Amino acid sequence: MFGGHIIFRILLVGFLCLSLVSTDTCSSGGMPGYPGIPGFPGRDGREGMKGENGKPGMPLKPDEIRKRGGEGEPGTKGIHGKRGIQGDFGIMGPPGLSGQPGDTGNLDTSRSHLQSAFSVARATRAHPEPNSLIRFSTIITNINVDFNIAESKFVCKIPGTYYFVFHASSYEKHLCVNLIHDDKKLAVFCDHMQKSNQQVSSGGLAVYLKENEKVWLMTGGYNGLFAEGEKADSVFSGFLIHAH
Repeated sequence: MFGGHIIFRILLVGFLCLSLVSTDTCSSGGMPGYPGIPGFPGRDGREGMKGENGKPGMPLKPDEIRKRGGEGEPGTKGIHGKRGIQGDFGIMGPPGLSGQPGDTGNLDTSRSHLQSAFSVARATRAHPEPNSLIRFSTIITNINVDFNIAESKFVCKIPGTYYFVFHASSYEKHLCVNLIHDDKKLAVFCDHMQKSNQQVSSGGLAVYLKENEKVWLMTGGYNGLFAEGEKADSVFSGFLIHAH
């Protein structure tokens, strides 16, 4: 309480001195007053303008300013990407230059020496003898004259694989036909008559032949083979399948 009166008196004296400064009635040698009570903090000021960019910093070592770093190691190979869409076809280019003409083919070889075929017919009603050579007197086809009409045998001139076939008419008798290759019987074809009438039998075989080997037909124990003009024929044929 006592302290409050002292503070009040001091403030009162100070006020009186301030009011009397203009009239010089306040003594210049008076006692200084106590500091005033601190005021409240002021508010923050407005944000200032952005300053200019600073100068570049100095490198760690001055001699490394212009040095370039070394090339790094290659990275790990990535995964293959997906296949892209096929592009459009390009424009067709100009035709190329003509090639050199090929060698002339050997017409004689392609049309003659590598071809062989024959068909011959029997022109008699008379039955051949049993177990004998069947003779053919009428030539239908005989390329390169490989069928010897005098012998009634095929003589090989071009080694290779041949196919031989016959169509035989028989009348009133059984018939057996043997295919012979150089005195070796390769196959037997027989036709047995059921009634006293006319029948046709046939047979064929592929045979590999060497040069000058022969093939022909023979009757067996049954020899009912015959031919009668336009009513019946007996034909023997053969041709080259593949030359070796």
